[in-house]
Parts: sequence; C-alpha cells; structure tokens
Amino acid sequence: MRDFHLPGRSAVMAANGLCATSHPLAAEAAIDMLKRGGNAVDAAIAGAVLLGLCEPAMTGIGGDCFVMVKPAGTEDIVCLNGSGRAPAALSGAALRASGLDKMPLFGRPEPITIPGAVDAFCQLSDDYGRLGLDAVFAPAIHYAEEGVPVAPRAGFDWFHYHQNLHGAARQFYTDGGNPPQVGDLFRHPMMAEVLRRVAAEGRKGFYEGEVAEDMVSSLRAIGGVHTLEDFANTRCDYTTPISGTYKGIELVEHPPNGQGATAILLNNILAQFDLPSMDPFGLERAHLEAEATKLAYDARDRFLCDMDHMTRLAHMLDPKTGEKLAALIDPTRAMPSARPLTEAVHKETIYLTVIDRDRMAVSLIYSVFKDFGSGVASDKFGVLFQNRGAGFTLEEGHPNEADGGKRPMHTIIPAMLRQNGKLLMPFGVMGGQYQSTGHARFVTNFVDYGMDPQVVIDAPRCFSEYGDMKVEKGYSDAVHQGLADLGHTVSVPATGIGGAQAILIRDNGVLEGASDPRKDGCAIGY
Repeated sequence: MRDFHLPGRSAVMAANGLCATSHPLAAEAAIDMLKRGGNAVDAAIAGAVLLGLCEPAMTGIGGDCFVMVKPAGTEDIVCLNGSGRAPAALSGAALRASGLDKMPLFGRPEPITIPGAVDAFCQLSDDYGRLGLDAVFAPAIHYAEEGVPVAPRAGFDWFHYHQNLHGAARQFYTDGGNPPQVGDLFRHPMMAEVLRRVAAEGRKGFYEGEVAEDMVSSLRAIGGVHTLEDFANTRCDYTTPISGTYKGIELVEHPPNGQGATAILLNNILAQFDLPSMDPFGLERAHLEAEATKLAYDARDRFLCDMDHMTRLAHMLDPKTGEKLAALIDPTRAMPSARPLTEAVHKETIYLTVIDRDRMAVSLIYSVFKDFGSGVASDKFGVLFQNRGAGFTLEEGHPNEADGGKRPMHTIIPAMLRQNGKLLMPFGVMGGQYQSTGHARFVTNFVDYGMDPQVVIDAPRCFSEYGDMKVEKGYSDAVHQGLADLGHTVSVPATGIGGAQAILIRDNGVLEGASDPRKDGCAIGY
C-alpha cells in the first residue's frame, strides 16, 4: 500500500486498455489507437515510432526492436526479433587487421548494423494490426512536422550526449551544434517523409528506393561496407520464447541474440538464497545480487550470440547451472568483475507495453544502442543509425565475433510473467546491460517481497558493472559504506539506473499500470 505522506506515483487502473511507456505523448498516442478501434499491436507501433522523436538519444527508426505478443483469445506468446544484421561484407578478421581490438562506437561505420525495427513494425502491422500503417504512423508524422516539446529527461540526455553526433546528424538533431533546451520544440520533417513512404509502400519505402539509397550512400561515404542488398535482404524473424520458473512465477523471455537467458540464469542463482529473510534494501541483498550478476554476466559474455551460432543456451537455462554458480558466492567478500568482451555497456533504450480490451498484450523494446546511436545520420533523410554492432567482440573464434550477416549480442529484452499458464504481467526494464539484473530484481521484488508493480519500479536499484558498482541514492549511507567494506567499488550514478514499465492483470481483470519516475513517461488507461 502506498504511503501517501511520501512522494511517489499511484498505479493507474483501467478496464478497457492501458499503455505504459517513457513519454506521455507516446502513451497518449497508443491509447488513441485503442479508442479508434485498433488493438494492442496498433497502439504499440504508434507509441514506439513516436518515441523516436520524443527520445532520439534512446531510439529511432535507425535502430532495432524485440517484441512479444500475446494475441487475444490465447495464452500463447509469440516473439518477433526485429534486430538487424551486420552488412554481408563485414569481417572480424579484417577489422583486427586494420588495428582494431574492439568495436568502435561513434562517428564510424563499423558498428552500424542494418536497422531492423521498421521491418518488424511492418510485419507486426500486417500480421496482427487492424488500422494499417497510415493510421498508426499518423501521430509521429504530425509531431515530426509540428514539433515535440523536449521533456526533462530527454533534455538531460541531449545536453550530456549531443557531442556524440557527427556530420549530418548534428544538422538534424541539434540547433547549430547546440542541444535543444527543455521545453523547446524539436522537429524532424524528413522523418515524417520517411514514415509517409513506409505507410504507402510498406517495408520497401525504407529498405529499397530513395531512402535506402540515402542510407547506403551516406554510410559508404564514411567507409562503410553496407550495400543496397544488405538493406533489401533485411527480415525480422518470429521465434519461440524461452522461460524459467521462479517460485511458481514463469519469466518468459526472448531467445538469443537478446540477453533474456541471462535474466533466467540470474533468477536460478538467486533462488538458492533466502531472499525473503533479507532487507530488500539492505546490504546483504545488494551484495548477493551484485555477485550473482557478475557470475551470470560472465556466462552471458562467454556464450550469448546470434541464435544461429548459439550452442550453450540449454546450459544457461538449466537450474543446475544456477545452483553451481550460487555456490561460488562469498557472503563476506566481493569477487573481481569479469573482463568485458564487447562495448555493450549502454543504457539508451525505450520500453513500451500495451494491453487492449480483448487482452491482447504487447511487450516491446526499441533502441539505437548508445547515446544517439552511432552519432551518424543519413545525409538527406536524417535517419540516425544505431551502433548495435558494438555488441560484437573481435575475439577470434568467439561465437559473438563480428562477421557479415550475423546479429550481435543484444542487451535489450522485453518480458512477460505468467502464472498457472496465464499471462500475469508484461514488463520491461530499460538500462542496457542492467536489463537482465533489472528483470531478476523486478521478479524478486514482486515475488519475494510482495511489492505492487509501481512499488517494484520506484524502489532503489544497484548494479555491479565491470569494475564498478552503481548504487542509487535511495540506499542508505550505511549500505553504501557496507558494500565498500566488502570490496565493491561503489559510485552513485548521475541519473537513476534504467527505467521500467509494467501492466498487471488483476484477478478481477482490471489492468494496473506502473511507470518509472526515472523517465519522463507515465501509464495511461481508459
């Protein structure tokens, strides 16, 4: 029960439909689709595409997405992998020969993989939507032309990360090189033009013709090996979800190349400890979660890759693996962090979830990877490219080694919870690498501590990244000091760790939405 003496958010209750995401305009656009007779897929696409304008440091049509859909009238969950592949001519061996020992990040073509999200949105609309792309793109087209007021968190990201933008990207995403201020209107009329073409021509409007030619010529001008064939051949894939059970609650995740298997492994490690006996915001739990994270992420970095090259998925999902790793945790001392194999340290993502009146549910995550992606935009249409290829390693022979046609290891993961075979709650946790730990923490807060979704999301977070343990201000000074005494290198992050959204289906069918105060967004229902 919320303490109304303290600042915080009330959960949002609705009977007919609900959307929770990181910007109010996107949540409103999604609900408008539902009121117009659309379903959760229509609403999710409308909200997601608009978020590329509201939060361009986080996402956009030059990025990737992963989507989970539970259609109306069934409890089955369908996964759609909308992540793009490396251009066919990319070669890890050639990159090493050029002097690189890891993937670069900004202003260069090497980490730019083919954007996969637009193809996924077109596929979803064709297979599950009701309204068509004309209708669902309309809000984003309107705001691209008229302007979106820059929100506080989006403004923070613009201020701190606009220096990542290079060349044409500075023209489209800054004001003469200066970031827009909070409350300024941000316009991108060429994005509106791209969306009109996709609405009229489907995926061909993006992956073929003038828009594709603009993207390819812009990339090749800076040394990219991308071709028109790479774009024309881009296709999303339907996949079968993976899952693991934590004390009767099933955590359903995307299969690799996303890191959902890491969240399941982390829960299997944590299941070996008596979390309910620990203070949820105390030293013991924070230390345990940090150590479990190091072990689970070490397994992730060893094994996780494009599903076509993945050989150790069953090992990661096996509860016995969790048991063995749990035995390595010392409650009195922090272990060293693993060596990162990739540049997959990031926290730039949007997450959106929608449930409609027929109880179709969508869990969707959509990202350009780093802050403003690669910092490279196409010259004419201003498509800002992701640098998701930074998720590859250049270690020779590694299953996640960079190479042509491969999908890199992804940090972004949507999720759903089921109980007794029925959908209980779609949810997602933003924050790049944090997401697997965030999923495990979400589940343990909900299951072990009985927190309502909004309380789960509001609660303080900590995360042990490589060589550093970030601990939010919501933890007491005693916990900060206690972690340092155990050997953790403790720091307070500049912003809160990640973000989250969730919709709980209550026993009586009412929808309960929760949204993270670390972002600009909200839950809206009707």
